[in-house]
Amino acid sequence: MAGRRYRLTAAGRDAWESQDAAIPADYRRILWMMDMQGQSGLAQALTRLYPSAMLEEWLGEMEEIGLIEAVPDGEGEKAGFTPSRADETLALDQAKLLDAAKEAGATLARTGAYIAMDRLRERPLPVKAAAETVVLIVEDDIDQLALADLRVSMAGYKVRAAKSVEDYLQALVRDGLPDLLLLDVELPDGNGFDLLTRMRRDAEFRLLPIILLTARNEAVDIGRGLLLGADGYVTKPYTRNILADVIRRVLRRGE
Repeated sequence: MAGRRYRLTAAGRDAWESQDAAIPADYRRILWMMDMQGQSGLAQALTRLYPSAMLEEWLGEMEEIGLIEAVPDGEGEKAGFTPSRADETLALDQAKLLDAAKEAGATLARTGAYIAMDRLRERPLPVKAAAETVVLIVEDDIDQLALADLRVSMAGYKVRAAKSVEDYLQALVRDGLPDLLLLDVELPDGNGFDLLTRMRRDAEFRLLPIILLTARNEAVDIGRGLLLGADGYVTKPYTRNILADVIRRVLRRGE
């Protein structure tokens, strides 16, 4: 990607969202990473996966068949990002957002956590034992990551960790999907709301259990997270019992 920046076209987004088998799997992975991560850190992330010469050739072919396009010289850094649909989604249903925020805010004030019960009904009961259930924590603050790791481990689950959107994407490529994602909102190279929006557009991630773990406790943030597809919302600071209970309920353990 030396000297060039790329962004997805509409055809490119459709190719990875639909998992179009006519497009090679590696190309779909690159498209997915472009849409999930945008331009920031993308070159470094891709060159960790593929040799530079091969990557340049693949990107040229992807551009030729219309899956990506080069960002014109002179356009700002944001031009390299695929536009987020998070705000578009919110604008479509403000009434639903306000209702969700009101209900969630009242529950959070009492318990420190909220669970989207309507989403849980779509999820099958777990088949793995807790000790084999992998929880991937995406958190950039070292102290908060260590705390979450400790509490999830004490609840009996396996833990993987990522400190950024780039680390998260690399973890997915390397290790596959976790059984549950514990996602911070404020990340150094992205936003948890945008990441949540992109994941819920993809069939592979649609039913992935996702809990937002964040210091953002304003009603609009809570409602936004739930409307975009979070299964649970936990505000910092939190107790071990609160987190363990939300994970258990989101995974439908013990039902």
